[in-house]
Amino acid sequence: MSSSSSGPHDAILDARGLMCPMPVLKAKKALREVTEGGVLKVLATDPGSVADMKSFCEMTGNRLISSEKDGDVFVYHIEKAGA
Repeated sequence: MSSSSSGPHDAILDARGLMCPMPVLKAKKALREVTEGGVLKVLATDPGSVADMKSFCEMTGNRLISSEKDGDVFVYHIEKAGA
């Protein structure tokens, strides 16, 4: 497990430079590889990803632990929901 200033994570997805809906689609795919209760860290530059990640987590039951901006990069920590 890695750690960052926002806390530990089990996997990281670099979606910088991708536009909607690609960050969410890639996050959905990356979460398949994360164990239940694990955390996926997502890096994105698309401003639309803020609303998209929130909606994605609400619709899938995953938990958006944090959503912050670091310069021009949006950083999300998503906890994978149980089955």
